[in-house]
Amino acid sequence: MRVLDNIRVIDVSIAMSGPFAAQKLADLGADVIKVEPIGGEWQRHVSAGGAAGNRVNASFLSLNRNKRSLSLDLKSEEGRAVLYELIAEADVFLQNYRPGVAARLGVDYDTLREIKPDLVYVSMSGYGEDGPYVTRAGQDVLLQAMSGALHSAKRAGEAPRPAPFFLVDAFAAYSAFEGALAALFHRERTGEGQLVRVNMLDAIIAAQMQEISVRTVGGVRQEPSEQIHAHSYIRAPYGVYPTRDSFLAISFAEADVLGQVFADPRFDAYDSERDGFRLRDEISALVTEHLATQTTEHWLRVLGDAGVWVGPVYSYEELLEDPQVKHNGSFVEYEHPTEGLVTTPGFAFDLVGTPQSVERPAPVNGQHSREVLREIGIPEDRILALLASGAMHQDAELGADPDPTA
Repeated sequence: MRVLDNIRVIDVSIAMSGPFAAQKLADLGADVIKVEPIGGEWQRHVSAGGAAGNRVNASFLSLNRNKRSLSLDLKSEEGRAVLYELIAEADVFLQNYRPGVAARLGVDYDTLREIKPDLVYVSMSGYGEDGPYVTRAGQDVLLQAMSGALHSAKRAGEAPRPAPFFLVDAFAAYSAFEGALAALFHRERTGEGQLVRVNMLDAIIAAQMQEISVRTVGGVRQEPSEQIHAHSYIRAPYGVYPTRDSFLAISFAEADVLGQVFADPRFDAYDSERDGFRLRDEISALVTEHLATQTTEHWLRVLGDAGVWVGPVYSYEELLEDPQVKHNGSFVEYEHPTEGLVTTPGFAFDLVGTPQSVERPAPVNGQHSREVLREIGIPEDRILALLASGAMHQDAELGADPDPTA
């Protein structure tokens, strides 16, 4: 048994943040039914890096394992009627429509709680349900830029560089996942459902709890560095530095230790706690000078032996081969019916007594439409009528057999 066995989630979300949150619930055992438009969810048609796949691109595949796909036209009365019947037997509903769209479709919280009073309804947005930015596009890099975070790593005179992955989407997904679990726990205690609201702006602000508090409480401004430095509020050296053959990450090294390793008396003038922030450009310049003289392998060994916190700078290929990553089982492999052997990141935490696993590969659009409707008691003649009217789509190749006795 898994933690969320017998919990049913209706996921109508698109892109990354919503599907990722729903996938995390699915990994814990929830029966996540991904309700997609007839043409399939948006992410099916947008392939990051051009990784289009055979029938399922890498982007969609990575965010939708352990789910079933039901393809409905929610703009039709017949499609909404089916959704309402699903809601009557569901525990969680998750959407990340633009503000106002859920109400227009008739799937807003007030409407659905009339059908299922103890429903946990998770609503995700870019900037909030209302307010001056309610119509703005909630896209990751826009919110990274707005969050203030990018000024903490920029070098003076250079443009800030966004994180090279969808950082805000990930934090919003984890926030929605956390909110859904909290609301389910509340319902377990009280029998009450509730509305859980998550927006990307608040998620990325909250993630900077320490950094922003240094500014708002301590009054310390973000000041860009002339030299390499990865964080405005961390003392030097801190960041990724070039070596003779590649790069090295270094963190919180004491000046006296660096002086001994580099055999450079200039480090004797610095007190790490006093000068590491105030004189970080001077210290970083000296570190850069010395690291360029030897290979990364050399400095990993020599600085590591001296107790300095150092590490390699990996590509994804190198990450996959790392012995600790392999030991941890950080990646999972499984067979997909159209994409073959799939390797993706696994799970962010272990539940030793009730471990997470991949039970279902990411579905093709409408793969489980008949299966899901049969489970909630919809008769076969109505299923056939839904298919004939175009209010529902069933994948012809991988979908359930039309014979309900099969």
